[in-house]
Amino acid sequence: MPKLTERERLAEMEQRQRKMTEEIEQQRIAVRARYASIVTDLPVEDFTEKEFRDALQLMLKSGPATALQLLKAPSSRTG
Repeated sequence: MPKLTERERLAEMEQRQRKMTEEIEQQRIAVRARYASIVTDLPVEDFTEKEFRDALQLMLKSGPATALQLLKAPSSRTG
């Protein structure tokens, strides 16, 4: 087999990179679909769409460990 030129090698590497990018995107879609299916099992009717979106964005921004600490913290409410 003849040795590839630098240009041929670069083209081959770019093709592999495109394929890998496509695979990453397909996997991202699969993960998001899995998480979306979890939401369909939750009773979210008591939230407005904005409240639900804001809560998710806050959790994603703060990270899962921080979000779980906040959720597990004793309530400051006196009931």
